[in-house]
Amino acid sequence: MKLKLGLPKGSLQDATIQLFARAGFNIYVNPRSYFPAIDDPEVECMLIRAQEMARYVSDGVLDAGLTGQDWILEHELGDGRTGVIEPIVDLVYSKQSFGKVRWVLAAPEDSSFKSAKDLNGKTIATELVRTTRRYFERQGVKVNVEFSWGATEVKPPVLADAIVEATETGSTLRANRLAILDTVMESNTQLIANRAALAEGRKKTKLDNIALLLKAAIEAHGRVGLMLNVRRADLATVLALLPALQRPTISALSDEDWVAVNTIIEEKTVRDLIPKLKAARAQGIVEYPLNKIVL
Repeated sequence: MKLKLGLPKGSLQDATIQLFARAGFNIYVNPRSYFPAIDDPEVECMLIRAQEMARYVSDGVLDAGLTGQDWILEHELGDGRTGVIEPIVDLVYSKQSFGKVRWVLAAPEDSSFKSAKDLNGKTIATELVRTTRRYFERQGVKVNVEFSWGATEVKPPVLADAIVEATETGSTLRANRLAILDTVMESNTQLIANRAALAEGRKKTKLDNIALLLKAAIEAHGRVGLMLNVRRADLATVLALLPALQRPTISALSDEDWVAVNTIIEEKTVRDLIPKLKAARAQGIVEYPLNKIVL
């Protein structure tokens, strides 16, 4: 059994390979090949642009793949078929962060455009053509939507009146003196599969296992484990300081007056928390990294 898995080539490529590594799958990319090696004999990888992933999964060229909800919707609006692609799991990560991407309507800061309705009869440049057209149709605004091959931010005001572009932080838009007028849609990465592949028991089991491990790797991001020893007399004070994923694990030690406490916390809280724990008379405090958390 070989599961044909599409990995997004381009801006999401490195983040995806790093996510798979944390999930336990080592992927090796040869810059001259579109077929990365993976240390799992049941998986065969192929690099495909995220914009095309839904098409190849829908057509059965790939059993499954990772792409954004934006490109899934764009494909379905053009293909006209629904139900061929099955979403397996949401994976909220992107090129720069573990957050969602926004597709926004933006226009020059010094223009008279303040909302979508101000753009009636104007030209909009974007890669997300079908979704943008549907957005303006819902607004009741007639515009000319042109496909942009890239560098979309530089097109207003000469080559387009406004743009619809993906952004994580908005910094590139601000650098090009563009103001956000509205959010067209939010998107995050999804693991999707062809329904025919899911009908094969071994492929479905493999996909479910991959989804579980990828989700667990995302859950672990930004969290660490914390172990410490504390006297039973001080336990209530220490527990009051600990934010826990579920509840801290408390284990007896050989000395009946002491217990061991184990918990998972947000990494950003550690620098403030450890001095407080020490002041509460905790000892043997150990912070350790996490690769996966299965909820």
